[in-house]
Amino acid sequence: MELALPAWFEITSFVVLLLILAFDLLIVFKRPHIPSAKESTLWVTFYVALALIFALLMFLIGDAEHAGQFLAGWLTEYSLSIDNLFVFVLIMSRFAVPRKYQQEVLMVGIILALVLRGIFIVLGASLIASFSWIFYIFGAFLLYTAIHQAFSTHDENEDEENAFVRFMRKRLKVSKQYEGFKLRTLVDGRRMFTPLIIVFLALGTTDLLFALDSIPAIFGITQSPFIVFAANVFALMGLRQLYFLLGHLLDKLEYLKYGIAFILAFIGVKLVFHAMHENEVPFINGGHPIEWAPDIGTWTSLAVIILSMAVATIASLVKLKISGTTVAEAIHGDDPDESGEADQPAPGGPAGNTEEGTAR
Repeated sequence: MELALPAWFEITSFVVLLLILAFDLLIVFKRPHIPSAKESTLWVTFYVALALIFALLMFLIGDAEHAGQFLAGWLTEYSLSIDNLFVFVLIMSRFAVPRKYQQEVLMVGIILALVLRGIFIVLGASLIASFSWIFYIFGAFLLYTAIHQAFSTHDENEDEENAFVRFMRKRLKVSKQYEGFKLRTLVDGRRMFTPLIIVFLALGTTDLLFALDSIPAIFGITQSPFIVFAANVFALMGLRQLYFLLGHLLDKLEYLKYGIAFILAFIGVKLVFHAMHENEVPFINGGHPIEWAPDIGTWTSLAVIILSMAVATIASLVKLKISGTTVAEAIHGDDPDESGEADQPAPGGPAGNTEEGTAR
């Protein structure tokens, strides 16, 4: 079903969202600091409340279907963004990014994610408009991603990241220490990159991989480019504060990845069913729609998404409690930069050896 909201609402929404993001960006770069738990909680609550108000406006201006698609898309993207956040934690730890500069680094990562997702949304909408069979491809890809999500470990992803870093270290001159938020520095009269350049490259490649997962997933819920983009913006807003709020607790939510995998598998199956229901592929059922294929509704999808994340989170917290670790201990973890000291070397990072960082 084609959904159309008033043009003035879509334009106003984009303007307001861009202003909020600009304000958030201004706060980060004008007032660099380590957010407290209270500050982070207030910001996360604010952004969640903002998303719910937006859904209410869509219900009042549009209808329940508009609101349901936004909520389901937002929750899907939020769950995938939390998984993205886990990898951000690994990257920060891997490169010993000083904690007082992690806000700026995360904001750059979020902006990169928004840009990349915007590009993929435009491409995805064009493909859907031109080729209905693309839903078979999207569905199969999400099923493959779900299996990989369930049976792979984040340590494997970290090893892949290290391979990328080794590749870049051979081609860039990288210093040993961070110099605030600078990308370039002068060492013994030589112009070099700071380790921050490798962190940004790592974040960029991570965002690219997650955009490949998230965009097909949300197109399985709605085909409205406006709703898709709005859901992504709301999912990414507050992600920075969520990082400081949850900290290393993400590493302890052992069953979270299974909840995310189940959501991806569910949406993958939904996409395949949708493709079958609208089938035009000549060698499948003679190019005719497959009538018995169910068309899973938006509210069913929303219920499955909420239930999956709730079960995965509760099960993880129960196991955490059984292991004797408190939530507070899990949040603080073993942070090498908890003191907030800046300008530390990046041990084992992109410039563990200055000579290795020299261009060849």
